[in-house]
Parts: sequence; C-alpha cells; structure tokens
Amino acid sequence: MALKATIFKADMQIADMDRNHYADYSLTLARHPSETDERMMVRLLAFALFADPALAFGKGLCVEDEPDLWRKDLTGAIECWIDVGQPDEKWIRKACGRADEVAVLSYGRAADIWWNGVRGKLARQDNLRVYNLPPEAAPALARLTERSMRLQFTIQDGAVLVTDGRESVEVHPEILMAPAA
Repeated sequence: MALKATIFKADMQIADMDRNHYADYSLTLARHPSETDERMMVRLLAFALFADPALAFGKGLCVEDEPDLWRKDLTGAIECWIDVGQPDEKWIRKACGRADEVAVLSYGRAADIWWNGVRGKLARQDNLRVYNLPPEAAPALARLTERSMRLQFTIQDGAVLVTDGRESVEVHPEILMAPAA
C-alpha cells in the first residue's frame, strides 16, 4: 500500500520591503512521504521570497517535469520556475529553456559540493538565480513546522525574518548566481 501525502496548512503574512509586496496567503501543502520538514519549510520560504498571487506549488517530488513552485501567465507560459535542494544541472538547463526566470534555493550540508560541481555547467544560463541558505537555516525553519501554521515573513535587504509568534528564525540567503543587470 502506498503512503499518502501529509497535508499542512500555512497562513502566511508577507511583508517584502525589497519588492514592495505586502499580502496574506492561505496555503495548503501536501508533504510527500519522502519529503522532510526541512525541505517543506524551504519551499514555504521560497514562496515568501517570490510571493505573487499567481505563484503556485508544483507537484515537485511526484512529477519529473514540474518544479516545486511556479508562476504561469494567462496563456500557460511559465514565467517563473523555482526548485529547492540540489537539482541536477541538466534539469536546471531544461527549466531555463522553458521559463522566463529560474531560481534554485539550495540548502543542506552538501550544498557547497553540489554548487562546485554544477557552477561551470550553468554559467551560460542568463535567466538563472541560485541562492544558498546557511547550513543552520533549514533545521531552524523545520522547528516551526506544525500541521496548521501561522507565519509572518519580513523581507528586507535580502534577509528574511520568519516568526510564528513564539519563535523567530532569521535567514540570510547568499546569492551564488544572478543574471547580469
């Protein structure tokens, strides 16, 4: 018998001063049986960083041709493709060909090793942004995990403050790669 996804609810208040985006979102997340709390919370962080009314969760781990998050225009064209973790460089290049903008949020102890292995192969992708989270960020975010969450995200000068009213986590994503201005 196959294991089923665990459903989580997240009410998010986002104050993104870097993009002048202030909004509340009520999200339902399905956590795949093989997904950790850390990965799911990094997906929520990615949502906050790129928040938009049209941003939606993809099937991610369940479907090979979908990202963790994406934003499509009214014609179905992919405007923004977002993956978390350390995706394969061929997968990233394919995403860069399909979407106007691609972002990867890497995290974990092996993130530096992954980046050193793919950096040269991705150098020519002019629509790719790669962020790396500090090693302590994902475990700290995972401590905020509950089946029903109320989270506030404050984003300013590239830093993110996440709080659930009892505990706060500050995350400073490092930009490893960005399109030329």
